[in-house]
Amino acid sequence: MATGTPDLPFPRIDTSKAHPARVYDWLLGGKDNYPVDEAVGRALPPQAHDAARQNRAFMNRAAAWLADRGLDQFLDIGTGIPTEPNLHQIVQRAVPAAKVVYTDNDPIVLRHAEALLISSPEGTTDYIQADVRRPDEILEHAREILDFERPVVLSLIALMHFIPDEQDAHGIVRGLVDALPSGSYLVLSHAASDLFPELAQQVTAEYAKGGIQLGFRTRTEVARFFDGLELVEPGLVTATEWVKKTPAPQEEDSGIYAAVARVP
Repeated sequence: MATGTPDLPFPRIDTSKAHPARVYDWLLGGKDNYPVDEAVGRALPPQAHDAARQNRAFMNRAAAWLADRGLDQFLDIGTGIPTEPNLHQIVQRAVPAAKVVYTDNDPIVLRHAEALLISSPEGTTDYIQADVRRPDEILEHAREILDFERPVVLSLIALMHFIPDEQDAHGIVRGLVDALPSGSYLVLSHAASDLFPELAQQVTAEYAKGGIQLGFRTRTEVARFFDGLELVEPGLVTATEWVKKTPAPQEEDSGIYAAVARVP
């Protein structure tokens, strides 16, 4: 079953400013971006393409692992432009009745919401245009679809490094996690400032030229997002190191931290 609001009038897309979701789409080889987004992407080092791909692959592995364990409710914030397989396609393979709520603040994602709303007949997908910096709005809407009396998977993939400390990134995540019942999970990936410092500074500078502020963080700072939670093995590692099944992906360096943690 598909819900959501793809038939509402689309808000205006500002094509004069780059947007993280559209830059990410360009890095993944997508076509739903504009020259201003492509300009930022082309200025980034080649490793940025690797990071986008590694992020996506981590999301796929984590979602599949959780679905295999029977988790059937997912709240994905910072969804981005649809790129197959989408989260609901991954989890509904294992749990056809799974419910997925997508959220993003870029109007272009709303234009593609129909692709996100193609659910399995037994399941449900929903979309809301909203910003993680207004978590109460997201939670209010999510409760219309998801049962917060049962475990919910909160997915924050490559999102929180776009929220600087002055906007209380850790407080935002803590508030979202606090709304989850016991047995829920947090899936989070985050760009590192300490794995490849010079590269991180270059990426941050190029995004800033495009008007996008980044807040890459150290491992200790990323670990704070998981305070009070039970990290799933292998713990907080790089995106390419988070593997639950063999054979493992080909070993490669990654400047992205990633982890899955359970709400006790």
